[in-house]
Amino acid sequence: MKGKKYFIAIGIMVLLFLLVGVGIVWSNHKNEEKAKQVLFEFVSKINEKKYEEMYQMVATMNRSQEDFVKRNQNIYEGIGSSNIKVEIQNIEKQGKDYQIQYHQKMFTKAGEVEFDNQVIVEKGNSLKWSSHFIFPQLEENQKVRISTIQAKRGDILDRNDEILATDGFILSAGIVPGKLGENKEQNISKIAELTEVSEEYIKKQLEASWVKEDTFVPIKKLSSKNVTLKEALLQIPGVLVNQEAGREYPLGKEAGHLIGYVQAINREELEEKEGKGYHTASLIGKAGIEKSQEDILRGIDGTEIYVTDENGNRMVQIVKQDKKDGQNVKLTIDSAMQTKLFEQLEKDKGFFVVMQPKTGELLALVSTPTFDSNDFSVGLSNKQWESLNQDANQPLYNRFLQRYCPGSTFKPVIGAIGLTMGKIQENEDFGYTGTSWQKDSLWGNYKITTLTGYHGAKNLRNAMIHSDNIYFAQLALKIGEKNLIQKFNQIGFNETFDFPLSLAKSQYAIGNGNQIEGETKLADTGYGQGDVLVNPIFMASVYSSFVNNGNMLKPYLMYEEKKQILKEDVFSEEATDIIRDSLIQVVENKEGTANDMKIQGVTIAGKTGTAELKSSSEDKQSGTLGWFNCFTVDRQNGNDLLIISMVENVQDNRDGGSHYLIQKIRNLF
Repeated sequence: MKGKKYFIAIGIMVLLFLLVGVGIVWSNHKNEEKAKQVLFEFVSKINEKKYEEMYQMVATMNRSQEDFVKRNQNIYEGIGSSNIKVEIQNIEKQGKDYQIQYHQKMFTKAGEVEFDNQVIVEKGNSLKWSSHFIFPQLEENQKVRISTIQAKRGDILDRNDEILATDGFILSAGIVPGKLGENKEQNISKIAELTEVSEEYIKKQLEASWVKEDTFVPIKKLSSKNVTLKEALLQIPGVLVNQEAGREYPLGKEAGHLIGYVQAINREELEEKEGKGYHTASLIGKAGIEKSQEDILRGIDGTEIYVTDENGNRMVQIVKQDKKDGQNVKLTIDSAMQTKLFEQLEKDKGFFVVMQPKTGELLALVSTPTFDSNDFSVGLSNKQWESLNQDANQPLYNRFLQRYCPGSTFKPVIGAIGLTMGKIQENEDFGYTGTSWQKDSLWGNYKITTLTGYHGAKNLRNAMIHSDNIYFAQLALKIGEKNLIQKFNQIGFNETFDFPLSLAKSQYAIGNGNQIEGETKLADTGYGQGDVLVNPIFMASVYSSFVNNGNMLKPYLMYEEKKQILKEDVFSEEATDIIRDSLIQVVENKEGTANDMKIQGVTIAGKTGTAELKSSSEDKQSGTLGWFNCFTVDRQNGNDLLIISMVENVQDNRDGGSHYLIQKIRNLF
């Protein structure tokens, strides 16, 4: 019995020892994890630039909080550090402290920096900090320096090597406080009014600790083109305007939507571009060609980060990145044509797309209203930004990338489909009369109407000349929904194609598995209404088939690209010949809806179009789109043009939408 009690006592003691051991191991594990967490949290605060909170996490040290904050801020922000990460390699207990060995990575203005380091976490909750934590090579009395050789961003050029975007100079307007004069408050108020910068901001800048009476204090960046504002500011005592490097856009508004602009990189973009050499001070393309060709255009600055002693003597190099200039991007755009068309449409809401129909080269892409790329490059004031965003005319909306109801400019497409599929003959007479029509009484009150009646056969040629809605509605019904959808899909509806800017997909139906809903919707589709929405650059490709024996050419914008067929044999050669001849008569025939486009010595094929956006006959609020599409035929020297154009809200236009555009397009010839 005694022996049994003895073994029980021994068992209890062993169990107690085991429990104590497990408790010690568990406690050590908890403390280790806590020490690791201190390091991770400290690094997190560096990334968040919370230097005061970093100071609260360090053990007692010789530096004051002010000195600690200043040293860390100057170094980390000076080198453009971001996305600092640490990976723990080993942790050892030293009395009540823990020594952590880790590997660190971070991005800087000179690229990625990696190194092994170690740190002591005292009692598991305070980090024993020294300058070695920033870089293992850095001593307390030493400094981190950065030298930069700025790389050039590539130019954007037009087809004739005219500059569309380049690294030039911008203006920096600022104040020398000691020269503001006796009317200091009044002068600050004038500066605020002219620059659209708040007085509070200006005063805060002037009160910064580094500012002295003779210090130049930057207030506002200006475009080098803004001479009027520059001269007005220089009339105010204390104002200086200096030049500094910046991105220039010679065409400004004329090509705003096409070229886009650059601005300072933001945090999200920095994370997205991780590992590609960007840093917190980088500029990046934000819109247009500047954005889509960023990887080609961007230059990588030559940057070196190194350590010096207190006398400025170089001690050790941390990292070095050689300069790499960006490459130029050359476009097919013709600056002179771009400018001329912009000036024609500047006060309207609309677009011009101009393409060489036998090659696919895009010669002009205009969207109005627009913005000046130079304003974005130097930075918009809050007032300017609000003005652009709240403008009912939507100047930030790039119209040539969107899709619209094409109206009667879609009739040549329906005609070409009907001919290609053998659903009509060129001279086939549909034999109806009047300006309104419905298939049968099942349509109820719904009727197809056309603007004017005309004498002669109701055949394709006459219907095109007079833009007869009834003919093309009947033709769509003859082709049939299944055949029409098959052909639309072959042409490239509901698809996109490789292009530097993001194009909206053209469509022929909304939802319902891409089915055209009922006979009336099918009939409306025949004259470009219903649910048909077409992107203008895609429309240029479709119209190019009337010049290229039924082959749609791929529109392209990069000068080094070559002619390429986007869709082959979408229409028969015979069909395109008939459609082209009919479109020539739309211009040449005295009764043609585009007869005012007739120009002596130039053969032009064209089609007018008006797209009703009304939801019903009672709708008086929705606008109307005016279209005019045309192309030259066998022009001398191969300088043929294909033009797709649209202007919004033509219900209020005194000249009618298509004819309003014709007046403007004639100026190209």
